Amino acid sequence: MARHLITSALPYINGIKHLGNMVGSMLPADVYSRYLRQRGHDVLYICATDEHGTPAELAAKEQGLPVDEFCAQAHDAQKAVYDGFALAFDYFGRSSSPENREITQHFARKLNENGFIEERAIRQVYSPADGRFLPDRYVEGTCPHCGYDKARGDQCENCTRVLDPTDLINPRSAISGSTDLEVRETKHLFLLQSKLENEVREWVARHDRDWPQLASSIAHKWLTEGLHDRAITRDLDWGVPVPADTWPELAAEGKVFYVWFDAPIEYIGATKEWADQDPDNRDWKSWWYDADTEVRYTEFMAKDNVPFHTVMFPATELGVREPWKKVDYVKAFNWLTYYGGKFSTSQKRGVFTDQALQILPADYWRYFLIANAPESDDSSFTWEHFTATVNKDLADTLGNFVNRVLSFSKKRFGDEVPAGGEPGEAEARLGEEIARLLAEYEQQMEALQFRKAAAALRALWSAGNSYLEEKAPWLQIKTDKDAAALTLRTAMNLIHLYAVVSEPLIPATSAAMRGAFDLSDDTASWVTADEAKSLASVPAGTPFTVPPVLFAKLTDEDLENYKQRFGGEPA
Repeated sequence: MARHLITSALPYINGIKHLGNMVGSMLPADVYSRYLRQRGHDVLYICATDEHGTPAELAAKEQGLPVDEFCAQAHDAQKAVYDGFALAFDYFGRSSSPENREITQHFARKLNENGFIEERAIRQVYSPADGRFLPDRYVEGTCPHCGYDKARGDQCENCTRVLDPTDLINPRSAISGSTDLEVRETKHLFLLQSKLENEVREWVARHDRDWPQLASSIAHKWLTEGLHDRAITRDLDWGVPVPADTWPELAAEGKVFYVWFDAPIEYIGATKEWADQDPDNRDWKSWWYDADTEVRYTEFMAKDNVPFHTVMFPATELGVREPWKKVDYVKAFNWLTYYGGKFSTSQKRGVFTDQALQILPADYWRYFLIANAPESDDSSFTWEHFTATVNKDLADTLGNFVNRVLSFSKKRFGDEVPAGGEPGEAEARLGEEIARLLAEYEQQMEALQFRKAAAALRALWSAGNSYLEEKAPWLQIKTDKDAAALTLRTAMNLIHLYAVVSEPLIPATSAAMRGAFDLSDDTASWVTADEAKSLASVPAGTPFTVPPVLFAKLTDEDLENYKQRFGGEPA
C-alpha cells in the first residue's frame, strides 16, 4: 500500500472560519484521509494555524492582547471547532512553532547560497500617523484591475490578482485609516523567482495531465504573466526572524519573513512538530526528504490559494536544491457562497463553523458540504437546499431505513438478528447492485470527485430502500415469517455495510450504526466486492439494539429560524 501525505491549506489564525473555508480545504482532505486509511494505506494528514502576518497583529491589537497570547488562544479555539467537526488530523500545528522557524531559516539560507535571494533597497509605504513602515496588508485601497475598494496591498480577494501596496488607488493605513502616506526607502530580501521561472514552468507542465483543470489553469495563468522577483521580508513585530548569521543588518532592524514564504514551509514544520511529540517512533523526514517515489502528496485548497502552492512554494523548493517533496496532486475548489454572496461576520450573513455545531451535529454539515462541494464551479449555500438535503438524504433515505428495519425486527423477532430462509433471486440482484455501486463510490473517491462520491453513497443507501419496498417484510410476515426474517437479516447487513463505507463522510453516525450490532470480532475496515454481494457479515443470532434517531428532520419553522438568525436571500 502507498504512503499518502495530505495537507489542507492552513486556516488563518484571525477568527473562526465559515463553511466555505471548511469545504474548500480541511473537510475534503479529512474525508479522503479517512477513506485511504480504511483501504489500508499509510496516511499522514497535516494541518496548522497560519499565525504570522499583518491580520494577526491587527486582531491582537484590537483585543488588547500580546500577539503570541492572541495566537495561542485563537489556535485552541480553532482546534476545538475542528475537533467538533471530527477532522482526524494526524497533527494540527502552529506556524509560529520553533520547528517552522528552524526550517524556514534553513530554506532562506540555502536559497541565498544558491543565488536566489537578493537584498534590495525599495521604496515602501510609510505612515507618519502610525510612525512605521506599512507592510502590504497594512495598506488598503482600490484594486487597479477590478475596482474592488477593499483590496489589500498584497492581493485583491475579489479578482485574486497579486498586488503591491503602491499599486492601490486611494491607499489608506489599515491601522489608523490615515491617507497621509509617504513612500520611503528601506531594504528587504527578494526571492529571485525570475531565475527559477523556466524550472517552475517545466515542473508545472509535468502535472498538466494529472491536476484538475482549475488548479492547472491558475498555475498557467501566473506563468503566462511571468514570475517576478518578490520581496519575502516585512516590517513586522511577529514572524519568523531573518537569521542574524546571514543578514545581520536586516535582523537588527527586526525584519521577519513574509507570511507567504513561511506558511507553506509549515507543512514540513508541522510534520516535525508531530514527530517531536514522539521522536523515537516517528521519522518525519521520510515523508518530506528524498521521498518522491515513496510518498504521494496531495494538497487541498480553495482557488485563491492555488498560485502560492503551484508556483511560489514550488519555486522555493526548487531553489533550495535539496530533494524536498513537492506536491503530486492539487485538489482545488471554487468558492461556496451564501445565497450567492460572501459570508460576512460584520454584516451577520452566513453561518460559521462554530455556530454550525451549535445548531446541529457535525455529520449533518459534513454530508451536506461534501455532497455540494464547489468543485466544477462556485456553489451557493441556502437554508432551503440544506433543509431539503438533510430531510431527503439523511433523515429519509438513511436514517429512516436504519430505524424501521431495526425497530420492526425487534418488535417481531426480538433482540437478535433473525435467521429466516436462504437468500434468493432478490438478494442476489441486490448483492450485484450493491457491489456495482460500491465500486462506483470507490472510483469517485480515488479520483477525488467528492460530489460524485457522495452521490454514489446516496445511491447505496437508496438501494436498501428499494429492496425493502420490493420485499415489504411488514406484509411478508403475515404469510411467511421466514421470508420476512430473511429480508430483515439482509437489510441489517446493509446497515452494517453502510456503517463501514459511510465513515469518511459521517463518522459519528457510522459508529452509531456499527455499534448497533454486538459483533465482538468486527474489525472490518472496508467491504470487499464479494462481501457486498453476499451481505453476510452480520450472522443470524447477533444481538442488536435500536440506536436513537440518527437524523432529525428539519421543519419549516427551523428553516425560518435559521434564515432569520443568519440572514437569508439578499434583497
